[in-house]
Amino acid sequence: MARVEPFFSTAGDDLLPLPPARSPWSADMLHGRVLGGLAARAIERAGFGEGLRPARVTVDLFKNTGFVPLRVTATPVREGRRIRVVDAVVSGPAGPVARASCVLLRAGAQPAAGGGWERPAWDVPPPGEGPSLDGTPMPMQMWPADEGSWQSSGAAPRRAWVRDIRALVDAEPLSPFVRAVLAADLASPLTHWGAGDLAFINADYTLHLARLPEGDVIGLEAGGHLSADGIAAGHCVVYDAKGPIGHSNTTAIGNAPMRS
Repeated sequence: MARVEPFFSTAGDDLLPLPPARSPWSADMLHGRVLGGLAARAIERAGFGEGLRPARVTVDLFKNTGFVPLRVTATPVREGRRIRVVDAVVSGPAGPVARASCVLLRAGAQPAAGGGWERPAWDVPPPGEGPSLDGTPMPMQMWPADEGSWQSSGAAPRRAWVRDIRALVDAEPLSPFVRAVLAADLASPLTHWGAGDLAFINADYTLHLARLPEGDVIGLEAGGHLSADGIAAGHCVVYDAKGPIGHSNTTAIGNAPMRS
């Protein structure tokens, strides 16, 4: 079996983008989701802390970047008994291009009173193995959960299963946290794609997690899109094969339609 090319290789402290990291918006631009993935990787490498779990991560995608060497720094902001906050910055030769902030909370006993209404598990089973990506530039495997919802009319919420089978960096296995952050960026096309074209480009996304995903398949279900004067907000419910695990919220700005 041919080696599946990762999104980045390393050269010392530099992270070198490879063809699968290309954005669908421009051949000369990196996909925002891989910048979020790099930030998540740096946050995790900085250490979660014993008993702490990532509960919220916000990724700001404030500057386009091309195929240039990148570096990522992670800085603890708050070290508490029940909460830890870590920030990460992704930088290129001209300065920062993206940043992330992660809140980690200490896991403990579930309150006896529980919470409010909970969304049930999907009625669509996760996919099988899917097509091979060997020798192709495809960044991931994706399966629409409902073919009808993917008609480009924006008339029905979209649902999809996603499996990232490429490593983010070299041959490193994807951790559950990095896998979730990579998938969460897809809330933007799932919620903002309208009649025929995607005309909103992601400016940020926030992933809230009640727990980390289990397994290598993550589902997203569009929960809604709102837009006015070229500014859009959308959100998705995030699943694994066992049920819902969190929410992804996205902000986007009107843009020339995505290249085909």
